[in-house]
Amino acid sequence: MKNPIKKVIAVHDLSGMGRCSLSVIIPTLSVMGIQVCPLPTAILSTQTDGFSDFTFRDLTGDLVPYFEHLLALDTDFQAFYSGFLGNAKQIEKVEYMIDKLPSSTLVLVDPVMGDDGEFYSTYDHTMKDGMKELIKKAGVITPNVTEAAFLLDCEPKSTYTKEEICQMIKNLANITSAKIVITGIEGDGSVNCAYSEDGGKTIGFTSNKRVGKRYPGTGDVFASVLLGRLLQGKSFALSVEKASAFVGEVMAYSTNFLYPEREGVLIENNLSKLLDE
Repeated sequence: MKNPIKKVIAVHDLSGMGRCSLSVIIPTLSVMGIQVCPLPTAILSTQTDGFSDFTFRDLTGDLVPYFEHLLALDTDFQAFYSGFLGNAKQIEKVEYMIDKLPSSTLVLVDPVMGDDGEFYSTYDHTMKDGMKELIKKAGVITPNVTEAAFLLDCEPKSTYTKEEICQMIKNLANITSAKIVITGIEGDGSVNCAYSEDGGKTIGFTSNKRVGKRYPGTGDVFASVLLGRLLQGKSFALSVEKASAFVGEVMAYSTNFLYPEREGVLIENNLSKLLDE
């Protein structure tokens, strides 16, 4: 009997404190019936958003040997999922890995670079240029609106019209043939996503009520649920809608409790909701 569990290589960092990257990717995909094979890009004492004086262990030199060993053991990986990368050399190594995978592998690139109009502390313009090349190899990309602006060499803005977002998707489609989701779009009392799977010919939107708090790591949760639903055979549009709805529910739930926002959403008590399908 064929193994019923699909496998994903997840190329992300691992943070000791803060619900982001591998800390949320592994449980999210696991509860959806998907095995996560983590390939850590760096190990941090905390995630970078909202914390200072964190430790950072760069694992650049380990990435390719680690990957090649995984591939030698098992080539039956249905997806490859990359996110936070510690430096420009890691981007090159991820490109190398993607080129080694079978063409049937679903490649999701979350071009993590920044938020709220700014780069994260470990990113710079050199890495932005590398990320523009990396997304060309993806089947799905999930930038937030700040990262979408960076990829297009534009100055990020705090608000965008619907027409501007549609144009951003069309411009991204000139760079990559990937299916595109832009997250974190601020609206009038809402936070929205825009998506397209046909180069911007058809563009859909999802909307969640703004909760008034900012939780790092929600992009990782979103992309993980999106990937999980795609691997379960759901359509792209439905997968985006399911991912957006789940993030909205978890954020709303988290606002009921007093704790530091920098620790991320309270995903633990909400993972069972992903078992519904």
